[in-house]
Amino acid sequence: MKDPIKKALTRKTSQRSTNETTETTPDERLVLGVKFAIAMTISLTILEIAHIAFLGKWNSEIFASITALTGTLTGIFITQKA
Repeated sequence: MKDPIKKALTRKTSQRSTNETTETTPDERLVLGVKFAIAMTISLTILEIAHIAFLGKWNSEIFASITALTGTLTGIFITQKA
């Protein structure tokens, strides 16, 4: 099975004159960086949930980290496809 992150970051271009479609695969470092950022976002979300469950308080620093990583991932996916 093909890696879903690599598939999402693959750029497809087509030329109207020849009806050919070419795929440009992303660099492996980009794929690994995106996987790391997704893993960190998930772990920070779990940490925030645990913080709320055990301490009963909202931690704005953890939420800021989650927001920053989510924005970074969104930016990577949007700019890679353009």
